[in-house]
Amino acid sequence: MSTSTTASVSTHILDTSIGRPATGVAVQLAARSGRTAPYGQGGDWQTLGGSVTDADGRCKDLPALPAGTTHVRLDFAVEPYFEKKQADAQQDAPANRDSGAFFPEVAITFAVKPGEHYHVPLLLNPFGYSVYRGS
Repeated sequence: MSTSTTASVSTHILDTSIGRPATGVAVQLAARSGRTAPYGQGGDWQTLGGSVTDADGRCKDLPALPAGTTHVRLDFAVEPYFEKKQADAQQDAPANRDSGAFFPEVAITFAVKPGEHYHVPLLLNPFGYSVYRGS
């Protein structure tokens, strides 16, 4: 939950190749403070912890952001998810299948302001992804 001095973050993942939530994806949350203009200048990234997506594709227990956070990074470890999905599919119907995911991980970095909540959904498929600021 955000306060007047901090922002808050939530996320979920939808596997658009099957139209279902992506379950069991590890998500790490990192934050930094300070301006980053010009690019690359600013505070160091501080890893805050992580979570794993539930049956609804949501991470309901991401750590709180520290006061002064200006940028957030969500790191999604999607390769194990697609490897498991592929193994399950081959067990059901062995055939020629695409192997794994083109993107083994997805890192999303965005700016935050104190007092705001940021919901950042990840729309995922084996060969692409899209993100947006949700509500």
